[in-house]
Amino acid sequence: MRAVTVIPGVPGSLRLLDDYPEPTTEEGSILVEAVAVGVCGTDLEIIEGKYGEAPPGTDHLVLGHESLGRVIEDPTGTLQAGDLVAGIVRHPDPVPCPNCAVDEWDMCRNDMFTEHGIKALPGFARQRWRVQPRFAVGLDPALGEVGVLLEPTSVVVKAWDHIFRIGQRAEWQPRTALITGAGPIGLLAALLASQRGLSVHVLDLATDGPKPALAGALGATYHAGSIDKLDFEPDVIVECTGAPAVVLEAMYKVAPTGIVCLAGVSSGGRTVDLDAGSLNRTLVLENNVVFGSVNANRRHWDEAAKALSRADRSWLASLITRRVPLSEYAAAYSPGPQDIKVVLDFTA
Repeated sequence: MRAVTVIPGVPGSLRLLDDYPEPTTEEGSILVEAVAVGVCGTDLEIIEGKYGEAPPGTDHLVLGHESLGRVIEDPTGTLQAGDLVAGIVRHPDPVPCPNCAVDEWDMCRNDMFTEHGIKALPGFARQRWRVQPRFAVGLDPALGEVGVLLEPTSVVVKAWDHIFRIGQRAEWQPRTALITGAGPIGLLAALLASQRGLSVHVLDLATDGPKPALAGALGATYHAGSIDKLDFEPDVIVECTGAPAVVLEAMYKVAPTGIVCLAGVSSGGRTVDLDAGSLNRTLVLENNVVFGSVNANRRHWDEAAKALSRADRSWLASLITRRVPLSEYAAAYSPGPQDIKVVLDFTA
């Protein structure tokens, strides 16, 4: 079968193989036909050779951790043939750490987890894949092709889950949320903030293209520019750019007793001038919290499926700005300036 692969650590090794082996039942009892795979920055960094780990016994890693497929067969009866399904990306440590032992594998403490399309497990960018029932998430059939957004939605579900858990340290009633960055993670974070009844603000550099309209369609206020120009202090900031200057500005801008969730990942080598004493004083005297959030566990995936079902399907579809057929796979990994979410289409 066909599969999109790289040799981890080897830049320029992206290939579409025609003879990749069929999945075996060792991967899982549920057999799935691929419908679509989302592309994100993680895939691009793996292609650049920055990281990635092939499964044991092979040099090739199948890409793709944002999955959507249809069940071909499920002998366990968990799902039915034709059901839409996504595969959970991370699998827990086989000798579980305390968090993995209670299915909180997104908080693994010893780095022995595995991840489809990233670390030691083949990804979903292949025509057929298998999954164990505990890692298979069924989707509302009405979602159709936008179900491919489940993985990034699970990431922001976890972020909001932890934001509100942290908020329970006090009598905290947040009213305003600022999302920095209007990429797929940022816009999905704004969607979930809207579903939670918050007054939502989205900040990005883009002044045209689809981002302002997508934010506005959620009822959010869109801002183009820098955080320090805003005339309010948000109770929550979900930082999705990973830009060091924006990260720093967010820590200063959040309201007293506020929470800053860092959901964007910064690349190394970029520096900013920092008055560490001033920042320390601000965070301490205002009882503010800054924390990082990545990945998601089964509970978050299930809640993400519900969140997508509650959302406007046409709005979700607008997040997918480009669909690339498998035969033109390389184009999916060459982002354009107006792209939000690019999807590799296995049905075209």
